[in-house]
Amino acid sequence: MHTVELLEQALSVAEKLGYQVRQEWLDGSGGVCEFGGRKWLFVDLSLTAVEQLDQVVEALRDDPRIHTASIPVWLRRKTGVRKAA
Repeated sequence: MHTVELLEQALSVAEKLGYQVRQEWLDGSGGVCEFGGRKWLFVDLSLTAVEQLDQVVEALRDDPRIHTASIPVWLRRKTGVRKAA
């Protein structure tokens, strides 16, 4: 699967976890923040697709809800999440 497709899948998982996703030109920054009672994921369009994917994976890795979410196998491996028994 191509990186862009993986990125789209990862963004979909983030949205299912309740993140408001914004993809904008951020000059090398981005990540997760919370304001207005919502979690926001800012993805930097100035980065390559691989780097954007890494941003999203890092955000998901740090979210405890990822352990109970239904996610693709590749994302489970990349985030280090073990399948629940």
